[in-house]
Amino acid sequence: MENYEPTLVETLEKLRKEGYTEDFNIRFDSLICGDICLLPNQFEVDRTYRFEGNTNPADEAILFAISSIDGEIKGVLVNSYGVYADEMTKEMVDKLR
Repeated sequence: MENYEPTLVETLEKLRKEGYTEDFNIRFDSLICGDICLLPNQFEVDRTYRFEGNTNPADEAILFAISSIDGEIKGVLVNSYGVYADEMTKEMVDKLR
């Protein structure tokens, strides 16, 4: 896997040092953080990291390093796999694929 780091926490720390300071959440059709709202056409996924739980499927996660198209906003999005994943539009699913 191209973007491998031992743990989610270590990867988050590394990305913070690279300027990915915002913590995004999915809101069905966009990414939000405080008063920031990015639609799929307003951001790029720079890197993707996958983490698998050793014993519990609920520990599986995917981490996205995201930046706005204009380069002014950089942040991370942590989401679950499968049935635990947040509900989102097809456009968001395609963007995060």
